[in-house]
Amino acid sequence: MTTFDTWYQQLINNILINGVEEINERTGFKTKIITGVSGSFRTADGFPALTLRKIPVKLFVAEQVWYLQGKRELDFFQQFSKIWDDFKDDDGNTVESGYGYRWRNFFKRDQIEGLVTMLQNEPSSRQGVVITWDPNTDGLASAKKKNVPCVPMFVVNIVGGELNLHFLFRSNDVMLGLPHDMAGFALLQLILAQKLGVKPGWLYYSGTHCHIYENHYEQAGDLASRTQHHAEIILNLPENSYERAIAEDASLVEEITENILLQYQPLGKVKPMKIAL
Repeated sequence: MTTFDTWYQQLINNILINGVEEINERTGFKTKIITGVSGSFRTADGFPALTLRKIPVKLFVAEQVWYLQGKRELDFFQQFSKIWDDFKDDDGNTVESGYGYRWRNFFKRDQIEGLVTMLQNEPSSRQGVVITWDPNTDGLASAKKKNVPCVPMFVVNIVGGELNLHFLFRSNDVMLGLPHDMAGFALLQLILAQKLGVKPGWLYYSGTHCHIYENHYEQAGDLASRTQHHAEIILNLPENSYERAIAEDASLVEEITENILLQYQPLGKVKPMKIAL
């Protein structure tokens, strides 16, 4: 199996066997939970696209390209998917909680451009922190919202001529969310490394609360028993991916997706899984 498939399957098994089962008040579903999960992957040597089941490749590619645009508006992303529609603001066409908007506009500064500029001028900097979580309105005793960021922050550094990206999940739906999110942040890492003219290094995942919902237990057991002999996927980005993403070049989504799909041979589907909102 690929490095990511092996890690993911071990995580599922761990949750099913050792996870603490509790009812989640927000959703009303039972969940099995493991806390303090970590993983590390060298994305240049194997892109972490799950092959134990088919995942929608174009979806995570389009989402990450949309994030880099820093837009609240959904128009670009809706060309490819409607998954963010459940979290639209009252105006019907924007999402204040979208990662890209939080990264590039929400805090009165462009954190992504600031990150790039800082690492261009000072590659050894240890201050490459990008924040998504707003302590003024997210979580704690704040009013309930349609959505709050699952990834409160990520950190980027360059060590030994390689760009490493470490991202933190406060909460992660292991069956539906984690495969999608891991691939998305791996893509972000590759795009930033290309922009900065360095090699991609380690992608570090930290999951504070990793869970499987009871309506996904059967599908998790299915994945836990599968075997898959799939070669590592090597993603070769089109040139100027950072600039093309910002320019809202929809063809970039198609090119990256095609690059992955030419190598992607996943196993069959599991039973349909409904997201718990």
